[in-house]
Amino acid sequence: MARRDRYRLNLSPLLGPFLGLGRGEGLRPNLYDLALFILIAAAFVMLAHGAREMAGPVLKLTAEPVTLDPANLPEYALRTVLRMFAAILASLLFTFVVATLAAKSRRAELVIIPALDILQSVPVLGFLTFTVVYFLNLFPNSQLGPECAAIFAIFTSQAWNMAFSFYQSLRTVPADLDEASRHFGLSPWLRFWRLEAPFAAPGLIWNTMMSMSGGWFFVVASEAITVGNTTVKLPGIGSWLALAIDARDVKAVLLAVGTMAAVILAYDQLLFRPIVAWADKFRFEQTAAQLQPKSWVYDLWRRARLVRRLADLLGAATAFLPRRRHAARRRASRPTSRLADIAWLAVVLLAVAWALWRIVEFVDVTLGPRDVLQAAGLGLITLVRVAVLIALASLVWVPIGVWVGLRPWLATRVQPVAQFLAAFPANVLFPIAVVAIVHWRLNPNIWLSPLMVLGTQWYILFNVIAGASAFPTDLREAASLFHLRSWQWWRKVILPGILPYYVTGALTASGGSWNASIVAEVASWGDTRLEAVGLGSYIANATAAGDYARVVLGIGVMSVLVVSCNRLIWRPLYRLAERRYRLS
Repeated sequence: MARRDRYRLNLSPLLGPFLGLGRGEGLRPNLYDLALFILIAAAFVMLAHGAREMAGPVLKLTAEPVTLDPANLPEYALRTVLRMFAAILASLLFTFVVATLAAKSRRAELVIIPALDILQSVPVLGFLTFTVVYFLNLFPNSQLGPECAAIFAIFTSQAWNMAFSFYQSLRTVPADLDEASRHFGLSPWLRFWRLEAPFAAPGLIWNTMMSMSGGWFFVVASEAITVGNTTVKLPGIGSWLALAIDARDVKAVLLAVGTMAAVILAYDQLLFRPIVAWADKFRFEQTAAQLQPKSWVYDLWRRARLVRRLADLLGAATAFLPRRRHAARRRASRPTSRLADIAWLAVVLLAVAWALWRIVEFVDVTLGPRDVLQAAGLGLITLVRVAVLIALASLVWVPIGVWVGLRPWLATRVQPVAQFLAAFPANVLFPIAVVAIVHWRLNPNIWLSPLMVLGTQWYILFNVIAGASAFPTDLREAASLFHLRSWQWWRKVILPGILPYYVTGALTASGGSWNASIVAEVASWGDTRLEAVGLGSYIANATAAGDYARVVLGIGVMSVLVVSCNRLIWRPLYRLAERRYRLS
């Protein structure tokens, strides 16, 4: 009987705080509840309006084409933001399922991690080429077809780094916390939500913000879709920008930029800043260089009475979840497990071989060895561009990031500005580059190259700032005690300390630069079109012409080069940083 009583729930302590028993508060709302209710109600009204428009008939896109009327900009901004958040929610769901499976299952990891490596290397335009027709046929006579194609394209620019971040966090849960969860006998469900997800929350939230910023870079390509004979322009800021660039309308471009700035500031203040302030309590390591994030919306939430009661009740509902893990399954014997691993690996290799054979068969219909050599040569040219640009960006942003990160008062002011610059779509600056190159008669092969890194260099800055902010105070004091100065301080102290963060930022920036090469190696302003020799322009031209064989060939060459760089350069550097220079 005593054992049964031990698991009986006492609802009085559970519901007492919610009902306000003993304090006379009850469920009476206060002014903060009213303010939150207005914000939430406005968000639902806009969501309902945008969802209704996105599900309208496809003929409406022809009857009401995108125009440069400033009165339409708020509507276009709403449609773009809904696509961005639909993609980020899909990315979060993908991350929780796929990254967790890869971290928990060794056999799944053998497939998922290489697949993520390859998918990360496939450019967004490559996904659009082969998914537009599918989604149009999936939802005939409805705008949901092109809307899903645009959302999927944005998803492919957001999901992979989020999945990698969550996977790495789940693999590096501190041993003492893992041992504590096992000691309390938590079920796998509770262990995930009470230990693993909170531990991974800061990194995942940071990468979600970066993914949201990176998605803006491909808004133009995802909303103004042109693949062969298929042309679709969805109402949105991206299609507005594409139309303004074609019309050489500087005023329209500036209006779009201003609207974009307002939208980014709004969702940063209303959503991301509160989430960052809330998730700070899950940070495992605290250093003197870290300050408590501030958010007026989060303060509003904490002061609201009714909303807090509802949140308390929702949190208390987890008391009904099973707290004890089931009896451990008996593990298979080592020979049996090894045979299963071999069989699984054989199945995976057969599937990969079949996929490669089908790709080669598809490409070989119209292309020959000369075309393969041409694509490989163009890929090497783009590889040189990416390597030079990442090196130059590192020389610029690593010192700046260290200087900012070691000054917490400055880091809190610089990070929101840097986040806006990362979210700012660099392709808006492409017309300025085109005009300057034509005016001064510059070489497009050289001066179009910096456009590839404009939107991705911020990954290096963000991660270096994070690394310098997390650098332990005792190591800084030890370096000062030993009078380490100048180059010796950089080589012996700070560079080893920030190396894991830098590698993460450089890896992401490198992959983003490859992806951006498709829109950066071909730039236009009205009728003026400039093109740089490289794999990006090769894929862009093949996509515009509807030459699917060359699109597949270009994407395949880019995937091989990106995966090779990741495996031969970045992954070994990351393992070196974890093995020799990890601070915790």
